[in-house]
Amino acid sequence: MITPAQPGSKAGNRATAERWETLLESAGHSVDVVTEYHGEPCDAFIALHAWRSVDAIRKFRTNWPERPLIVALTGTDIYRHQQEFPEETLYSMEAADALIGLHSLVARDIPTELADKLTTLYQSADGPEAFPEPRKKAQERGFGVCVIGHLREEKDSLRAAYAARLLPDDSRIQVVCAGKAYNEDWRAKAEQEMASNPRFQWLGELDKGDARQLMADSLVMVISSVMEGGANVVSEACRAGLPVIASDIPGNVGLLGNDYAGYFPVGKERALADLLYKVEQDPEFLGTLKHQVSQLAGHFMPEKEQAALEQALRQAVQRCSERH
Repeated sequence: MITPAQPGSKAGNRATAERWETLLESAGHSVDVVTEYHGEPCDAFIALHAWRSVDAIRKFRTNWPERPLIVALTGTDIYRHQQEFPEETLYSMEAADALIGLHSLVARDIPTELADKLTTLYQSADGPEAFPEPRKKAQERGFGVCVIGHLREEKDSLRAAYAARLLPDDSRIQVVCAGKAYNEDWRAKAEQEMASNPRFQWLGELDKGDARQLMADSLVMVISSVMEGGANVVSEACRAGLPVIASDIPGNVGLLGNDYAGYFPVGKERALADLLYKVEQDPEFLGTLKHQVSQLAGHFMPEKEQAALEQALRQAVQRCSERH
């Protein structure tokens, strides 16, 4: 299995690769996770990221044309690289014996003739028993809203901070953002926002334990992305029973469903501010969101993710045998 994310990275691709390694090994397979591929023999090849892994995919296809290939599609593959780098991205998708999509609407956004290769896999997460108790001092500070994810353009990471500026004076909402700044520009923007916005705090990159503490201390999570392949943090929130306020993009709707009550128009901080104030002021609405994410939690169980991985593997093996 190849991932562009280096060992020790907190990027989503690295977390996915390591989780899939565990799930596949528990199903009896032997897995090597690599960041570079030099043509080594293997029984099957899984590539995370169609565009970033294209060189490895070409090498595997050239050296081992009769072996099964699975390509997992990221949000940037589907919503950016198909348009910006169509030759490389579509080569990887067409070369694959099976494709993995991480939300239920992926088939709408890839070429129609590739849809029958697609397995929908919901990324799993630990249940509420893995989360710490909320800290009392955090709850005393106000109505906690967390934003978790690296600070970058695709995540629209400061949208909740901008929305918080528009809240009425009587709101007790405090937005806490956790994630590594993609570059110095994002670092400067986050620090500037923190200096001028009393409702906003940026914690930088957190380890898993501290990120879970932040989720436990929060009453709502915002995912404001402009593109997503299916964010694992949404799985985590649903499993933890943490209500989500989400941008209305396919990658979020494909996880939370069309009837989810907590969407706002992507990029619109006024609408996000209104929704945040509603969730703070209306306990019934907050309860509705909490009920909805709890109902969705069953989609994000490790055994279901493992079954989807196995399904993609079987499909790849079958297609491969049909090709040869």
